[in-house]
Amino acid sequence: MADFTKVTNESWFSRLGSAFKGIVVGLILIVASFVLLFWNEGRAVKREKALEEGGRKVIAVEAAKVDVGKEGQLVHLSGRAETKEVLADPVFGVGAAALKLERNVEVFQWQESVSSEQKKKLGGGMETKKAYSYSRDWSDHLIDSSRFEVQEGHANPKSLLYASEQWQAKKVNLGVFLMSPSLVSKINVSSPLTVGEGAMLPENLKATVKVAGPGFYVGASPENPEVGDTRVSFKSVAPLDVSVVSQQKGNSFIPYQAANGRKVELLQVGTHSAEEMFQKALDDNQTFTWALRVGGFILMVIGFNMVFKLASVLADVVPVVGNIIGVGTGFIAFLLSAALSLATIAIAWIIYRPLLGAALLFAAVVLIVWVARKLGGNEKDSVANGQ
Repeated sequence: MADFTKVTNESWFSRLGSAFKGIVVGLILIVASFVLLFWNEGRAVKREKALEEGGRKVIAVEAAKVDVGKEGQLVHLSGRAETKEVLADPVFGVGAAALKLERNVEVFQWQESVSSEQKKKLGGGMETKKAYSYSRDWSDHLIDSSRFEVQEGHANPKSLLYASEQWQAKKVNLGVFLMSPSLVSKINVSSPLTVGEGAMLPENLKATVKVAGPGFYVGASPENPEVGDTRVSFKSVAPLDVSVVSQQKGNSFIPYQAANGRKVELLQVGTHSAEEMFQKALDDNQTFTWALRVGGFILMVIGFNMVFKLASVLADVVPVVGNIIGVGTGFIAFLLSAALSLATIAIAWIIYRPLLGAALLFAAVVLIVWVARKLGGNEKDSVANGQ
């Protein structure tokens, strides 16, 4: 059940003003979607070509010795990433012989949930009913309670007692090789690190911090947390087997730079062949490319919907008519976005992939012509019905 409900009414003229402003924002979003879609295709092709070049040039080396004859070449090797360093949290004194040590801080805070319901009124006005609910939960970032609709009784802390941090070993060996910091940063398989009941807290923290569960707790009772209570936990990356593809430089590595200027540096946890690593990188590139394509398309749909919003607002003098117009403009926005997104990708492909680009552009033109005819046909039908 909502803690607070707020009802607001917006006049038809006010909605018209917002719709006009929305046209400007919509046009900006449409332009941004074109830029995103075009850039994404170039990025994808360049990344793919760099990986294909790397797949052709990579050679295998042994982690047990440095072959000076392979200096400057793109190499692949597998082995155990390990270090003799003991990473330590300078505040809490927690330490571990690990490749990485991570401190995670969470604060118990108020959180606001909002549900909204809109109802069009005869004459073009809009009634909006917003229901606000408040609950308390743990969060790894500060929640600004000054933005809450109901601030009284829902105040959150304005600063963190401690910040989340991460430490990385400076010297990590892979056989006789020294892994570069950029390679170590790619290792993201961590495990919880339990502090334990016998943890020795620094003297300055003993009065305020207690051991609770796997980490530390600042507050009266971990079982009954209050707003502002803080809990601290740790994760570490222990020595583990990894596979690396990078350019050999002395007894270490640097990213390999392909002919097109793109850098290639791969790491996977576990033992993997060079072919498997490059295939995964290509698959990841494809997945990321499609994610950005969908994102660009959605951005364009939102933009066109904002541009067309004025038509439905004008028709909302009679809400039923406005709803029909809204559905129609939404469908048109979808079709236009599909056609123009396809055309943008096709134009980018003509530059980067000429044969595929020409075929895709032809498909986009066919779709655009079909949409135009449909719109033209609907307009003629409307005129005929009016006569």
